[in-house]
Amino acid sequence: MKELLRAREALKAIEGKLHKVAERSRGIIPYTTFDGHFDDTSKNSICWWTNGFFSGMMWQMYHYTGEKLYRELAEDIEKKLDENFMLPWGMDHDSGFKWLPTAVAHCKVDWNEKSFNRGLIAAENLAGRFNPNGSFIRAWNDSGDGSRAGTVIIDCMMNLPLLYWASDVTKDPRFSQIATRHADMAMKYFIRENGSAIHIGIFDPNSGEFLRSEGGQGYGVGSSWTRGQAWALYGFTLSALYTGEQKYLDTAKRVADNFILQMAKRPDTGIPIDFDQPFDCKREDSSAAAIAACGLLELGKFDEKYSEAALDILEFLIENRLSLDEDKDYLLWNCADSFWSNREQMTLIYADYFLLEALLKLIDKDLPIFTPDKEAKI
Repeated sequence: MKELLRAREALKAIEGKLHKVAERSRGIIPYTTFDGHFDDTSKNSICWWTNGFFSGMMWQMYHYTGEKLYRELAEDIEKKLDENFMLPWGMDHDSGFKWLPTAVAHCKVDWNEKSFNRGLIAAENLAGRFNPNGSFIRAWNDSGDGSRAGTVIIDCMMNLPLLYWASDVTKDPRFSQIATRHADMAMKYFIRENGSAIHIGIFDPNSGEFLRSEGGQGYGVGSSWTRGQAWALYGFTLSALYTGEQKYLDTAKRVADNFILQMAKRPDTGIPIDFDQPFDCKREDSSAAAIAACGLLELGKFDEKYSEAALDILEFLIENRLSLDEDKDYLLWNCADSFWSNREQMTLIYADYFLLEALLKLIDKDLPIFTPDKEAKI
């Protein structure tokens, strides 16, 4: 009960702040902040992978409060992203991150034909990135030379709910079949024996042979980039919830167990950018913490120890990394987009989104944007 009270208190303070943030954020799509205020990716980065998250925050707040301002901002971002559809090189594996918190969220609040069409277009494009030889969804595009045709990343586990949603609403199993084949591939090649996850995998796009892993945004090849671990933790949990497959739940638990074990090695700090970074490196990533908390809360429905771990994370974030300054647009600070980034103590819009989602989960008031909008199958 103490945790629920704390979540409600935090949400009350966040609600007061976000109303002011929303008022001064009309017409923009934020990614990070400079001097405490949001940038605007709609001006020159309309295809950026995080462009759905502020809309997701607005839909969550509309679902929670009924305040029309939040809905207006969410719908505006959804319409702005139509431009992305007309830029084929800007369509990539992150369609889930862009259109689940925009068009699909809109459909879940109330049915809208245009939003349905947007969500289905995004799902069709994501499904079209599937390589049947390697059973993977291609991550990024290239200049047309095929150099990235075999590149796959763990982040894509979080985009699979777009495909599960498409199968549910169309009653067409093609989408979920692609999602499960990608999830099976990720289980085989991305999840190590100890439950940690690699970030990037390189396949031969013709034969489907797995060639090697790469360090990507983590500390290096073979390391455990914490946001990648969080994507895997939450992503496999979501595949379990959508499909009812025990193998995905078991994989999510393996990843979660390793995540909890690694956190225990650094009890006095937040979650590092990479679990394998040197212990004298104190750089953190609050976004990884917030994402992991969401996944752990869902896993907590099967084993209470995961809920307890989620509560520990959220307590740390609320007490130490949450800004309630109404003159600042961000919620969480001390985030990192990459271990090798020159910017330290960043703010990131997806960190704010997943913190909000986690707190709403705690009081059972979240809009199911990434999770199924009906009883889980498992």
